[in-house]
Amino acid sequence: FACCFYKEISSRENSGNIFFSPLSISTAFAMLTLGARSDTLTQILKVLSFNPRDISEKEIHEGYRQLMEMVNRKNEGLQLNMGNVLFVLDRLKPQDKFLNDLRNFYEGEAYPMNFKRADQAQVRINEYVAERTNGKIKDLINNLDPLTEILLISYIYLNAEWEKPFDPKYTKKSKFFVDGKRAVEVPMMFGIGLFNHGYDEQLSSTVVQMDYKGGASAFFILPDQGRMKKLEKRLSCERMSRWRTLVSKRSVNLYLPKFTLYGTYNLKNVLYKMGIMDVFTDKADLSGITGQPQHRISQAIHKAVVKVDETGTEAAAATGMEIVPMSVPVTVKFDRPFLMMITMKETILFMGKIVNP
Repeated sequence: FACCFYKEISSRENSGNIFFSPLSISTAFAMLTLGARSDTLTQILKVLSFNPRDISEKEIHEGYRQLMEMVNRKNEGLQLNMGNVLFVLDRLKPQDKFLNDLRNFYEGEAYPMNFKRADQAQVRINEYVAERTNGKIKDLINNLDPLTEILLISYIYLNAEWEKPFDPKYTKKSKFFVDGKRAVEVPMMFGIGLFNHGYDEQLSSTVVQMDYKGGASAFFILPDQGRMKKLEKRLSCERMSRWRTLVSKRSVNLYLPKFTLYGTYNLKNVLYKMGIMDVFTDKADLSGITGQPQHRISQAIHKAVVKVDETGTEAAAATGMEIVPMSVPVTVKFDRPFLMMITMKETILFMGKIVNP
C-alpha cells in the first residue's frame, strides 16, 4: 500500500515535497471497514492489500489493534501521536457495535457534528486536532462543505530523539540543489562516525539508516545524480525491506539538511484512483456505521508532520564524541532531492520525498 500510494502521489506532484504516513492512512480506512458492507468493503480491503480468502476481517482488526498498541505505547525518547476520528452529522446516529469496535480495535472516536453551521464546525474540528497533537497540527481543514455527512480525519505526528545526535556547532548554511540548475541555502547538519550505510546497485542509490531512541529508524535514500526517476519507478516494499540487511556500520562523514515536513492530503482523489471509489459516492454502503446505506464519506483528510534536526526533535541534548576506527570515511552528502522512510519494526510509519527542504 505504501508504495502504491507514493507512486500515485508522485505522479501528480512531480515537483514538490511528499510526506505521508501509510500506517495512519491504512488504519483510517481499515477502521471504516468496521462499518462498510458489500462493494464498499471489498474495494477498501483490496487497496489495503488484504485478500478476504487469506485473512478474516476479525484478524485484520486484531492486527491493527496490536499495531495501535505498539505505536501509542509511551516510549522513552519517542512520542508518536496518531489518531483517527470520524465526525458524523449529528442527526445520523452511529450504531453502538460500530462505536465499541472503533474504540476497542482502533482507539478511534466518532463525534456528532452540526455541519450545516460549517464555519463553527470547522473551528471545533481544527481545535480538536490541534489539542490532540500538542499544537503541531493547526488549521487542518478549511472551506468545509455544509452538506458534509461524514468526515474522516487521520493525523500523525512524530517527536523522537536520535540515538546519536548531531552536534549543532557543525551545522552550517550550505547549498541544496533542488534540480540540476536551482540551488537553495539550507542549514546542513554534519555528523562523523559509524553509520549504517550501503549502496543499492539496482536502484543506483545510497542508503543511510539512522536510529531513533525507542525503536524507530529513519532511512535516507540518496539516488545518484539524475537517477531519482529510476528510484521512484523501481521502488517496492520488498526492496525497502531489503535495506535493513543491505546496510552495515561504516565510517561516514554525513551531511544531512535540517527540515520540517508537512504533508496534507485530501485522500478522496488519490484513493479513488487507486480503487476505493464507492465510499465517496452515492453507491457507498456504510450501513454498519449509520444503520442505513445512503450515506457516504464526504471528505477524508490526512496530515503528517515530522521535523528532522540535530537532536532528532525539539529537545536539546548534550553530545558525546564517538570513537571512530581509523578507516577512511566515505562522505555522503544529501545536497539534492532524496527519499526518506521512518519505520518501526516492520511497519512503515512515514514515507516522503524531500525536493526542497
